[in-house]
Amino acid sequence: MIDYSALWGFAVIVGLLTLTPGLDTALILRTAALGHRRRAWGVVLGIQAGTLAWGVLTSLGVTALLTASHLAYTIVRWAGAAYLVWMGGRMLWSTRRAAGAAQEEADEETGRFRGGAPDTVLGGWRQGALTNLLNPKVGAFYVAVLPQFIPAGTSHLAMGVLLAGTHVVLGTLWSSVLIGCAHLLRDRLRRGSTRRMLDRVTGTVVGAFGIRLALGD
Repeated sequence: MIDYSALWGFAVIVGLLTLTPGLDTALILRTAALGHRRRAWGVVLGIQAGTLAWGVLTSLGVTALLTASHLAYTIVRWAGAAYLVWMGGRMLWSTRRAAGAAQEEADEETGRFRGGAPDTVLGGWRQGALTNLLNPKVGAFYVAVLPQFIPAGTSHLAMGVLLAGTHVVLGTLWSSVLIGCAHLLRDRLRRGSTRRMLDRVTGTVVGAFGIRLALGD
């Protein structure tokens, strides 16, 4: 039986978390702002797949083992930090490359990011999923919060999936708003100088998240 009070309470918490600007917002906006809607939706789907996976693993008690094991948590934390720093550094490095108008037009025609990343759903999905799954703080959040909204006597797995699914729905709705806003501004955001600014800002944000994750407890 569904406990709607628990469901609404969890929805409020993750809703506020979703609206808070962070790493996911930066990645989605940057990808969509470059005009690559397929890859942007791939990033969204990858992030939400990671969210659902954390919810399922928490319901099964797996993530509790991760947070309880200092070694396992440290391994995942450093892997996530390295990935984020590499991704942020790659964005920043791409802004240093000389890119004439002809190269930018060629990139648009071939549907590729500067740096060679194709505009595909699968490519975005991998980026979104890795960003989410390699962040142990997401798992720690679920371990700390999710069990509080699973009433006694209910199936932990079923209720956990329902709660995580609520988070996925809210995240997808907000992401659609972000992609829609970026699409409305696509003409301005496709300028070479604007692209370089987006890469600098997003690369800095992503790299900073990676460093913060590496230095965290």
